[in-house]
Amino acid sequence: MNELPDLTIDLPSDREVTLTRSFDAPRELVYAAHTQAEHLKHWWGRGNPLDVEIDFRVGGHYRCVEHAQDGNDYVFRGEYREIVVPERIVQTFEFEGMPGQVAVETLVFTEQDGRTTIASSTRFDTTAQRDGMIDSGMAQGAAESYAALDRYLTTLR
Repeated sequence: MNELPDLTIDLPSDREVTLTRSFDAPRELVYAAHTQAEHLKHWWGRGNPLDVEIDFRVGGHYRCVEHAQDGNDYVFRGEYREIVVPERIVQTFEFEGMPGQVAVETLVFTEQDGRTTIASSTRFDTTAQRDGMIDSGMAQGAAESYAALDRYLTTLR
């Protein structure tokens, strides 16, 4: 599809979006940054202040409240369906502002020469839902969040 700085966006099918980004950090650290509230609050939500609740286990849930610069709160939630530490997470994703539109995300973490690549594939129920998510600024928001993660990871090394 296209690229933002450091982020590759692909549309492998009419109901999927794949985002790929690499980080100069070991896989265990990047994985921990995705699975522990004390890390997530520093980067997820584009680096805006964030409240995070997380029960990281299969069948567990997460809920993130982003306190955006526009004065609004944006709430996202989901359930963990599959966990393979530190390689893979399958979870649902739902924006509470659009209830009932639940996507399934698969995050795959691979490491080579101390760099970790995340491939995040999101599958929607319909093409319209996928296109609506793309039109909402999903790629730009992901690019901003991953840039915040990149900055945060440098503080952990």
